[in-house]
Order: sequence, then structure tokens, then C-alpha cells
Amino acid sequence: MTTPGLKEKLIDKIRKTEDEALLEEISVLIQLQEADVIYKLNSKQKEIVLEAKEQIKNNESLTNEQADEDIEEWLKK
Repeated sequence: MTTPGLKEKLIDKIRKTEDEALLEEISVLIQLQEADVIYKLNSKQKEIVLEAKEQIKNNESLTNEQADEDIEEWLKK
């Protein structure tokens, strides 16, 4: 599908939907593409980010493949 065709299809679906949650998610995705978006974190979020950075620094993280395998295993239970 061409870019103009895809745009028209998406615009049509957006106009027809009444799903507020879906519209909010679309809005978030579009905002992610904007270069001037500044994220404001509360203290708990900042703490979590710092903890995650420390875990990465200490090689305490999973690859995407490892995470996918863990999820698949959990879903089997």
C-alpha cells in the first residue's frame, strides 16, 4: 500500500471509531514522533529509571529474545 493510501485508510478508521482508548493510544504514538516532546517524570518514575539504568550497567537485564521466551513460558502455565 502506498503512503497516501495508508494515510487515507487510517484517517477513515480514526473518523469512524468511537473507542476513546484507541484514539488516546494513536495520539501517544503521534506525539512520540514529535521531536520537541519532553517527558516529565514524577519522583517514583525517576527512581525506577535510575534503578533500571543500574541493572543494565550490572548486566542484570534480558535480551528481547530472552524476555519473549520467559513470556511464552509464563503463558503456558
